[in-house]
Amino acid sequence: MRRRNAAIRRAELDENYIKRFSTRIRELYPNCPPQREFVIAEHACRKYSGRIGRSSAAKSMDAEAVSLSVIAHVRHVETNYDDLLAAMCDRSEARIMVRDAVAEILGKWQ
Repeated sequence: MRRRNAAIRRAELDENYIKRFSTRIRELYPNCPPQREFVIAEHACRKYSGRIGRSSAAKSMDAEAVSLSVIAHVRHVETNYDDLLAAMCDRSEARIMVRDAVAEILGKWQ
């Protein structure tokens, strides 16, 4: 029973963290498409993932750390970045190739 209660508590804490993270995304990117901040936060804050949302900077809601998760989302979801990687493109080269598209989208979201 105690283990079950502890697991429920951890899940609640995680849910609260994701809500706070998504709120911070919306603050930084007020024109982000509706509900997208939740998608980004859930992905970035996945437990034991090693993603930016689990870093100490992100846990303090640091703007740069939160922005890095948004940038990664835009890169993967809004551009052909994954296709470039699948075509054996070097990661840094692929990032350069989509940089302008990412910047344009982020500009619209801010």
